[in-house]
Amino acid sequence: MTMPTNASAAAHALTDVTASDSTLRRFLHGLPGVDAVGLEGRAASLGTRSIKTTAKAYAIDLAISMVDLTTLEGADTPGKVRALGAKAVHPDPTDRTTPSTAAVCVYPDMVATAKEAVAGSTVKVASVATAFPAGRAPLGVKLADVREAVAAGADEIDMVIDRGAFLAGNYMKVYDEIVAVKEASGAARLKVIFETGELSTYDNIRRASWLGMLGGADFIKTSTGKVAVNATPANTLLMLEAVRDFRAQTGIQVGVKPAGGIRTTKDAIKFLVLVNETAGEDWLDNLWFRFGASSLLNDLLMQRQKLATGRYSGPDYVTVD
Repeated sequence: MTMPTNASAAAHALTDVTASDSTLRRFLHGLPGVDAVGLEGRAASLGTRSIKTTAKAYAIDLAISMVDLTTLEGADTPGKVRALGAKAVHPDPTDRTTPSTAAVCVYPDMVATAKEAVAGSTVKVASVATAFPAGRAPLGVKLADVREAVAAGADEIDMVIDRGAFLAGNYMKVYDEIVAVKEASGAARLKVIFETGELSTYDNIRRASWLGMLGGADFIKTSTGKVAVNATPANTLLMLEAVRDFRAQTGIQVGVKPAGGIRTTKDAIKFLVLVNETAGEDWLDNLWFRFGASSLLNDLLMQRQKLATGRYSGPDYVTVD
């Protein structure tokens, strides 16, 4: 693949690859194949980095500020969402130096409640949409889902791609849906969820990453958290390489959001090392990196207090979400 000589030329070249189904397929299948052993080995190696004392305190606060505090259950109530919003704004009510989380993530019908709960704070309201988590609905239904969330005040939209279309090789259908959802999202930032656990291969994850970015994603996101295999160091590393390379070619920066299965401070710090060593410091900000999580925040808060006081808190220190 010939590298364009400047960002504007690169952006034009990448526009050309979406001109037809055949050009898009040729581009995606022309991406370098993924060395699975090398990818997993590098992810494992970076995960052994030791972070201590001051650096660990910084990493914990950074991770807290990157959490999309999430509730996506059929039993969600307005009261639960209001409580989640309050926790997002002040994760530790006993210590107001604790940073707020990046966002709360809810279903579209709970956006207005979440928006009210975080009013006056820096916390954003994200809404899943497009028939989350399966994505099995006509495009008109998906777009109505997005418009309802945006009208209710959503700052961010988390969409799911049509994995069936992607796995069948119908890349243009997936691309067109991303473009349409991006347009329907208006000023809201768009996160495109691949459900990496269903894509089967690392090559497919790389192709999906580029497809999402070509379609206008502001973030690419690993998973819904609703399947057996969600975020892993290896698939997140692969997506970080993709956003790094995409910016190098186009000048456009895209964020990454691993979601599902990240539960401990130790895990979160491993992911931050991946970000720093792969994409670089520009991504070490909640504008460009997020954790899709619920239980992770509690462990971050307990580890934060441990660093401050030298002892672990009792079981009542954090709320059970």
